[in-house]
Amino acid sequence: MNSIDVPFTEEKARALRVGDPVSINGIIFTGRDVVHKYLHEGGKLPPEVNLADGIIYHCGPVVIKDEQGNWKVTAAGPTTSIREEPYQWQVIRDFRVRGVIGKGGLGEKTLNACKEYGCVYLHAIGGAAQVLAECITRVRNVYFLKEFGSPEAIWELEVKNFPAVVTMDSHGRSLHKEVFAASQQELAKHL
Repeated sequence: MNSIDVPFTEEKARALRVGDPVSINGIIFTGRDVVHKYLHEGGKLPPEVNLADGIIYHCGPVVIKDEQGNWKVTAAGPTTSIREEPYQWQVIRDFRVRGVIGKGGLGEKTLNACKEYGCVYLHAIGGAAQVLAECITRVRNVYFLKEFGSPEAIWELEVKNFPAVVTMDSHGRSLHKEVFAASQQELAKHL
């Protein structure tokens, strides 16, 4: 198991390979469709949101306030990442993101950006939203809550031992692409 501590440097991202299991510790930011499109179109981040050497999590967490008025994440499963493909490469380039967490992988533009700028795609387990929420030790802040709504807001989360697997690396490998090609070959045998 490889431990990723955020900030997550380009050197550490480039040391990871497809198939490596990781455990993430530190601050991550959620970002889904609205955030990615907003950034792609030139939108500005609040000064407190620094994505450089950081990790974006494709997640719309279920968040409630506890009796003391603090935010608590009750479910934090990954969102299907391919929806971010039109934008993700640019966010990696412009904000020096080193890791993207999601499910299902991304396409060729993002794979090329991972290779060029030193980033990895980290596949989180779908269907384990409550288990993954237990890895979130604290909600540090939320941005664009009123503008974008809760699932699309940027949640600043502190995580400990958050599990994922590298499925796209900075060396041009994509497990998603390889599995798809192998599946297509196998299917062709039966047609």
